[in-house]
Amino acid sequence: MNFGLLLEATEQASGLSGIFSRYGMIIMIVGLFVLMYFFMIRPSNKENKRKNDMLANMAVGDTVLTSSGFYGVIIDIGEDVVIVEFGSNKNCRIPMQKSAITSVEKPEDAEANAKAAQERKEAQAAKEEAKRKKKEEKEAKKANK
Repeated sequence: MNFGLLLEATEQASGLSGIFSRYGMIIMIVGLFVLMYFFMIRPSNKENKRKNDMLANMAVGDTVLTSSGFYGVIIDIGEDVVIVEFGSNKNCRIPMQKSAITSVEKPEDAEANAKAAQERKEAQAAKEEAKRKKKEEKEAKKANK
């Protein structure tokens, strides 16, 4: 009798493994596609959307960084071409494809960034000055001993 129960349990177990072997591969392939979507396709779509929004919101006067590493100011915007002015020389105006622009900085953002950079520079100078004074005081105490 125990042998019969053992035989039935083995048949049930092999039946479950048969189901898993049949559908397990499909589940694993679906899982692989889900992982590919979340690690490859979705981030790429997000980046494309961010870049399209950035290019759609460009305006005359914005500072741009081109794919070749040049900074310039937009002076005219067309359908898929922008005219960018490089440097302080007003004669250096180059038409470029919109797709060659990698980042856009609005003038008000540039002012805020410049102000923040100046504040960081002043804070660093104050720290260095405090260090220098502390070192001088230490040396003066050593000299008085």
